[in-house]
Amino acid sequence: MVTRIHNINPLQLGIVYAVLYAILGLIFGLIFGIASSLSGGAMAATGMGNFGWLSIIIFPVCYAIAGFIGGLILGFLYNLVAGWTGGIEITLSPAPVVAATVVVP
Repeated sequence: MVTRIHNINPLQLGIVYAVLYAILGLIFGLIFGIASSLSGGAMAATGMGNFGWLSIIIFPVCYAIAGFIGGLILGFLYNLVAGWTGGIEITLSPAPVVAATVVVP
């Protein structure tokens, strides 16, 4: 079955992007926190602040905000372009239904 995506709810897309980007921010925050704790004295010697493990909180929040805003913009842009081009065409197939078996003792 061939179908087209003509419209995307920008708010819902923004929420999905915010969650995905928050997960990425958590991963990057962990990596940054580990790296900054391993290089502790080197960061202070250069005059740069070392917020290390605070990045586990800061990165996901900043990434989620950026993901939400990006999702809103991309949702609006997709709807605009889909109006010109007709949208994305995808092929869907029905999922097979697995019958439940009942065991009678």
